[in-house]
Amino acid sequence: MASYGGSSAASSGSRTNGLAIASLCCGIIGLFFLNIILGPLAIIFGAVARRQASVKNGAGMAKAGIILGIVDVVLWLILLAVASSNGGFSWYVGG
Repeated sequence: MASYGGSSAASSGSRTNGLAIASLCCGIIGLFFLNIILGPLAIIFGAVARRQASVKNGAGMAKAGIILGIVDVVLWLILLAVASSNGGFSWYVGG
């Protein structure tokens, strides 16, 4: 029985792991926003996806998500070090 809008790739079982996609998305978005939250999420999702995925369905995306998650955390640590060496974040404009 044919399904509406189905593709042969989806029915053959070679689907990409959803956690690998989530890991990659969290890693990419974490480069710009909320890197201390999205970085560890990318690492966790990527590690779980690597255990579940074979080479064909998302192992590369999971590895990329893990790497980007590590970059996110390192970026946050660098920004924290720069902020602390400059006296922290200050919204006061002297007058």
